[in-house]
Amino acid sequence: MITVRRALAAVVVVLGAAGLTACTTGQPEPEDSLDTAARSEVSATGSAPIVFAFVCSGAADGSTDSGDEPSDDPDGTAETYTTYAAVWEAERADCRAERITGTEMSAQQRAAVRATDGAATLEELAATCAERGASPWRDGVSTPEQADLAAGLVAYCPGHPDRDRLQEALTAYRG
Repeated sequence: MITVRRALAAVVVVLGAAGLTACTTGQPEPEDSLDTAARSEVSATGSAPIVFAFVCSGAADGSTDSGDEPSDDPDGTAETYTTYAAVWEAERADCRAERITGTEMSAQQRAAVRATDGAATLEELAATCAERGASPWRDGVSTPEQADLAAGLVAYCPGHPDRDRLQEALTAYRG
C-alpha cells in the first residue's frame, strides 16, 4: 500500500511538473515582445488633449526680464517646466507655451478660448496661465480686450495662485 501511494505521488508530481512546463513554454519570452516590426503596423486612433511645456525667463519681480520673448534669454535664465505648479512655485513672469503632446483641445481649453472672444489663442492662454506676478494677474481690468483675456484665464487656470484677484478685477469691470 505504501508503494502504491509513493508511486501515485511520484506520478502526480511528474504530471504537475510537465503541466507547468507546458504552460510556461507556450508564453512568449520578454525579449520576443521587442519586435518593432509588429508595432509599426499599428496606427494610433483617437485624440488626446493638448499638453504644454513652458519655457520661462525672468523672475516675478522682473529683475531678470530683459527681452520681449523668453527665447531671447540674454542672461541665461530660461528654464523649461512641465507643470503649471512648478512654474508658479518658481514665480516666473515671462513664459511661452510649447506643445509637447496632444492633438485636440479639451472641453475646458475650448471654453476658455471661446471666453476670450478672439483676444487670445490657446498657446497665449497657456503661457499667461504659467506666469505669476505679472499682468494681467496683478493689474486691474480696464478695457474690453483685457476683460476678454481675463475671462479666458479665469476659465483656463482654476488653480492659479492669483485667479481670485483676476476674477475680482473682472467682476468689478463688468459691474
